[in-house]
Amino acid sequence: MAIKNKDITSRDVDFAKWYTDIVKKADLVDYSSVKGSMIIRPYGYAIWENMVSILDKMFKSHGVLNMQMPMFIPESLLNIEKEHVEGFAPEVAWVTQGGSESLEEKMCVRPTSEVLFCEHFKKIIKSYRDLPLVYNQWCTIVRWEKTTRPFLRSREILWQEGHTMHATEEEAKERTLEMLHVYEDFQKNYLGIPVIIGPKTDQEKFAGASKTYSLEAMMYDGVALQNGTSHYFGNKFASAFGIEFLNKDNKLVTPYQTSWGVTTRMLGALIMVHSDDNGLVLPPKIAPTKVVIIPIGDVNEALNNITTSLKENDITYIVDDSDKSPGFKFAESEVKGYPIRLEIGARDLEKGIVTLVRRDTLEKIEVNIKDNISAKISEVMETMQTDMYEKARKRRDSMLYEASTYEEFKSLAKNKNGFIKVNFCGSANCENKIKDDTGLKSRCILEEEKVNNNCVVCNKKAKYRIFFGKQY
Repeated sequence: MAIKNKDITSRDVDFAKWYTDIVKKADLVDYSSVKGSMIIRPYGYAIWENMVSILDKMFKSHGVLNMQMPMFIPESLLNIEKEHVEGFAPEVAWVTQGGSESLEEKMCVRPTSEVLFCEHFKKIIKSYRDLPLVYNQWCTIVRWEKTTRPFLRSREILWQEGHTMHATEEEAKERTLEMLHVYEDFQKNYLGIPVIIGPKTDQEKFAGASKTYSLEAMMYDGVALQNGTSHYFGNKFASAFGIEFLNKDNKLVTPYQTSWGVTTRMLGALIMVHSDDNGLVLPPKIAPTKVVIIPIGDVNEALNNITTSLKENDITYIVDDSDKSPGFKFAESEVKGYPIRLEIGARDLEKGIVTLVRRDTLEKIEVNIKDNISAKISEVMETMQTDMYEKARKRRDSMLYEASTYEEFKSLAKNKNGFIKVNFCGSANCENKIKDDTGLKSRCILEEEKVNNNCVVCNKKAKYRIFFGKQY
């Protein structure tokens, strides 16, 4: 039986404290001397590296090219697109001095890079033959958040940001949705996280965007986490920066733009969707170390045979041969969230068996030592990956509600955790009223669903169906 880690608060008692305990006890992060700037420890960074590696391959299969932009943006450049700068103004960090001299023009540390890409695009786009441009960068941004939490909201953020330019509106819109579905595929099939996708309301869309699509994930406690966005800009930025190209008719026209991004926030989502009171739980496809081997007694021959097989099958592993007790090792492996624990005991070997333990269920599976253990581990991990997604989806679905009247909506908001689906007119007044009355914010519009009633707030004609929920 697993030894409960008494240092981890129960998630049903204090979810926020449980989350902090997990990130610390699993050795994912440490705090730095700068509030809101976290130190990502090697194990936490290894998970991020896996995310980067997988997503980068997915991007490149969709024709994306990587590049790198500067970290600093001159104030005059940032101010070119007014709606954009107004949206980011409260979170911008400014540099006013270089060395011992004051700067002639202050510069911000990039909160995002649309204006930098536009400045570059203006230089390199001359003809329709130069398009499309489909670029991405993996970098750090800075947003001066007031309230910070590891991975969820930090001042210094690891992320990727894709930026594209297209000759036609149709092509740009297609790219916006194409990258949204890349994110959806990754989060479902690698992170094991079910997401609801759709456009944001005008109030919640990205500053300067014509349309913003988001991926809304629900955490274990029923609170939403926006787990990625894809933006269609139209030609707002391109017009503001004077970007033009000669089309096939030899006429000067303005191109159309998109951007899309995800961050280390996905690590926070992994924790809050899958983990439990014993520690971190990682889907096998994203775990840096798939197997932890715990030898008990003199088992060197069996250990060598098994590790050789794991290497040959590219299954990552570690061997815990420390002098700690087996019970302590078991508990520690559960805190770290390794998908498979392989217990090799001298007494069990006399019976011709070893024991596999699934981290997600803590189920023990006895395997004959003569069997292909690597194949069995791969089989169990494949089952785990599917089971973890289904478990998360069922929990998410159990906290999806629908309200047909405003009183019903307010009652659900007060008494239930989760997302509430309503008919909505789309007005800022109704959206603000919901926020003021309940603390809930719009998540995303459900484009595929037909309106079946009037607006839940004002009872006027509804434009669409939408989810509301609390958010991190």
